[in-house]
Amino acid sequence: MNSFIKLKNVKKTYVVGEQEFNALDGVNLDINQGEFVVILGPSGAGKSTLLNLLGGMDKPTSGSIFVGENEISKYTDKELTRYRASDVGFIFQFYNIMPTLTVDENVNLIKDVTNTSKDSKEVLKSVGLLKHKNKFPQELSGGEQQRVSIARAIMKNPKVLLCDEPTGALDSKTGVEVLKLLRKQSDFDTTVIIVTHNALIAEVADRVIKVKNGKVESNELNKHPKNIGEVKW
Repeated sequence: MNSFIKLKNVKKTYVVGEQEFNALDGVNLDINQGEFVVILGPSGAGKSTLLNLLGGMDKPTSGSIFVGENEISKYTDKELTRYRASDVGFIFQFYNIMPTLTVDENVNLIKDVTNTSKDSKEVLKSVGLLKHKNKFPQELSGGEQQRVSIARAIMKNPKVLLCDEPTGALDSKTGVEVLKLLRKQSDFDTTVIIVTHNALIAEVADRVIKVKNGKVESNELNKHPKNIGEVKW
């Protein structure tokens, strides 16, 4: 199977005062389309930097990043903006939804940035929020707010869904429901990448990538991923 995402000797160097710090130090990585991927590593390992580069929110200092047939590491700022708008969905630990807009209005914001959006009614139904579409965020639970952010992300029909600790602010029961929604997206050929400290999530992943000190320690297929309901959270 050809890789959908490929990183070749990717470095990201930051200058702090007179010192250089390699947040990523020669990363080589291959991920296939439609995989449910978990990236594990301690704080400062380079996980979030990797996510930022894949999402086109930053550029590598050196090396190449391919998504599909496109080398996004060579993109101009304008091309990266277009890439983020059309190809990538983002989900974060804190929901980043607009408090003055209803659920429906938050989700339909995506229509302002892409012309490939799905039908909002179907998306809200898929995440169990259709009956709450006219509510404001403060009227929802934390899990429901996270589902709003998921609905907004999948509304654009992204090729890649990038998730930074998406269950970190949730209790275990709600976190399981969120993971089920994210897992479902890989059934539609969306490549789902989750950055997390929670090693239990790796048990349900198709691929587990471990990062430490800016390097990929391992990149392994999970031959027998568990169903999310089988894991003892």
